[in-house]
Amino acid sequence: MTVLIIEDEAPAFRRLQKVLEETIPDVSIVEVLDSVSESVKWIRNHKLPDLIFMDIQLSDGISFEIFDQVTIDRPVVFTTAFDEYMLRAFKVNSIDYLLKPIKKEDMAQAIKKYQALKQQFGSVVPDIGDLLRRIDLHEKTYKSRFLIRQNDQLIAVESTQIAFFFTRHGVVHLVTHQKKTYLMDQNLEEIAAQLDPTQFFRANRQFVINFKSIQAVHKYHKGKLLVDTMPPAEEGIVISAEKASEFKQWLDQ
Repeated sequence: MTVLIIEDEAPAFRRLQKVLEETIPDVSIVEVLDSVSESVKWIRNHKLPDLIFMDIQLSDGISFEIFDQVTIDRPVVFTTAFDEYMLRAFKVNSIDYLLKPIKKEDMAQAIKKYQALKQQFGSVVPDIGDLLRRIDLHEKTYKSRFLIRQNDQLIAVESTQIAFFFTRHGVVHLVTHQKKTYLMDQNLEEIAAQLDPTQFFRANRQFVINFKSIQAVHKYHKGKLLVDTMPPAEEGIVISAEKASEFKQWLDQ
């Protein structure tokens, strides 16, 4: 089994390596990366291994940012000293979430999950993120409206009336089809997790867009796409080359 490790603390890496080798004698660690930027660069230029172990808090950000920049079609096991990110972890390709210090029995259970998925789906493990999203479509109820505080008022905005969300200077804004803008208390990651993925798409780190707000999609620089919305966004909504295929599939579902 080939494994990629994304971890920025040497003691944690050594512990993970030891537990891995005790659990999987023939494991091959193809690379160890310690930052979001380094991970994105490596993934863009290499074939992904069978399984990825990913620490959440890295030297230059949190590992969820990697998924915004590149496509990861391999199962991921998150490792962290905190449990606050568990919900977010299972919105991407996570098959397990191990708390540090990692125990051998927890590692064995994670590997058992991986092997069960591989056995069920053949020699190639499926896109776990897509599998989880399909399960979510049947089991999860998405928000139908957002309650917003504006001065001394409480305003309920129907999800169907939302054109897009965008973030600027760490503050998330909600923009409606009627060109009204409201400030949100939640971050963009939390909001995206509450939206119906058949209607809303996380375009990049700044935007989540509603299908009904899209007016046109243009080819852009080096395989990127540029999305026009109504109402128009103040800055261009760019889909990265890595995410362009996923976006096209979303449009065509």
